[in-house]
Amino acid sequence: MQALVLIAHGSRRQASNQEVMDLASRLQQSASDSYPLIEPGFLELASPSIPEAIESCIQSGATSVVVVPYFLAAGRHVVEDIPQIVKPVAEQHPQVTIRISEHIGMSDSMTRLILDSASSHSSAVDPY
Repeated sequence: MQALVLIAHGSRRQASNQEVMDLASRLQQSASDSYPLIEPGFLELASPSIPEAIESCIQSGATSVVVVPYFLAAGRHVVEDIPQIVKPVAEQHPQVTIRISEHIGMSDSMTRLILDSASSHSSAVDPY
């Protein structure tokens, strides 16, 4: 069974963490055929941690886990921290395929997403 772990930074602001959890739930609803298990995981400041999210998937029967960094740019967290956190979990479970996808900012869909967001009039914010 395939699983997806959506990795975000984590925040002291609970509403921000809840946004990620809600996104994981929406992904679950729309991609359950491809990924029967979808879990959020946080780098820091929130739970579940990345290892906890991966372990949860494995305990639920995942034989393959895709870790998706929900980050716009390939900063230190994407390039160093996430791989360093995932590696020991993968080593503990050699029978499970665990891979890290490209971060969200590298998606070919990002250009369209930004343009769609820019043309949206639903949430105008007054800068003053």
